[in-house]
Amino acid sequence: MKNPAILFLLLFAAPLFSHAQNDALRDLDINLENYQYPFPVSFIEFESQGENVKMAYMDLKPEKPSGKTIMLLHGKNFNGAYWEQTASALLKLGYRIIIPDQIGFGKSSKPAHYQYSFHDLSANTKKILDKLNIEKTILLGHSMGGMVATRFTLMYPATVEKLILENPIGLEDYKLKVPYQSVDKWYQSELKSDFNSIKNYQLTSYYDGKWKEGYTRWVNLLAGWTLNKDYPKIAWNSALTYDMIYTQPVCYEFEKINVPTLLIIGQRDRSAVGKNLAPEDVRKTLGNYPELGKQTKARIKNSQLVELNNIGHLPHIEDFDRFFQSLSRFL
Repeated sequence: MKNPAILFLLLFAAPLFSHAQNDALRDLDINLENYQYPFPVSFIEFESQGENVKMAYMDLKPEKPSGKTIMLLHGKNFNGAYWEQTASALLKLGYRIIIPDQIGFGKSSKPAHYQYSFHDLSANTKKILDKLNIEKTILLGHSMGGMVATRFTLMYPATVEKLILENPIGLEDYKLKVPYQSVDKWYQSELKSDFNSIKNYQLTSYYDGKWKEGYTRWVNLLAGWTLNKDYPKIAWNSALTYDMIYTQPVCYEFEKINVPTLLIIGQRDRSAVGKNLAPEDVRKTLGNYPELGKQTKARIKNSQLVELNNIGHLPHIEDFDRFFQSLSRFL
């Protein structure tokens, strides 16, 4: 190859084009088979509640193992793919990394009928560790993943070495302030979702009105599903998980956590499930993460609180360096 311009295009332009295609808004199928994750994906198959389901996960092994494992648990409006930068940095520190997609999310099964509970999600997640013969792990849970990580820690305390909660939802009991919504109402609301409604929700709740173009790729992952013929099934699973979050608070059990715990709290976050359904005067009191972080630290023994100013709901996406500095120091 004598022409350097052509060589550049072959080496660099094709991968960039492929990456852009992956993140552009387009029809995404129900299990994201037409969306490429950043690392190889494996599956564990099992029967749950009378259905045969597949749970996707990524298992990353470092070149120079430290002997430690960390499991990264995604939030409700995300999947394992958004941990790419975090996982790459942890690999360099020698950690083995497990990144599941919960049932109902990402590349995992979307059951037709499923009674979602944080107990079930935790038990399903434990199956992956058992399959891989991993007896001890550090847990990092973001958003809804923080609720899963909390329940997992309470169910399997001997398995968890350390717990990191990154802007977890569930630091407050939403049903005390948000009017009850039936699963059918959640479902009808989800059916109306599109790119604009998803972006607007994330703009106001996650980022406190400050948008960067890099956030759009995570909107497209959800909006792409709304273009697919199977979206009603995806919307139904989403409605069921909203009901799980609303009816199964974990905040009353923080005192029972005994492992070393780190709270990483972006101070601009105002996320709260069902916030738009609450009366306006009540709405202003929901999702007050600066206050919720302090309250939660006081309830979890042996815990540390890192408050990240000028960051919203996704510290590992919004300002990775500041997020990872706090994480690596704790690890």
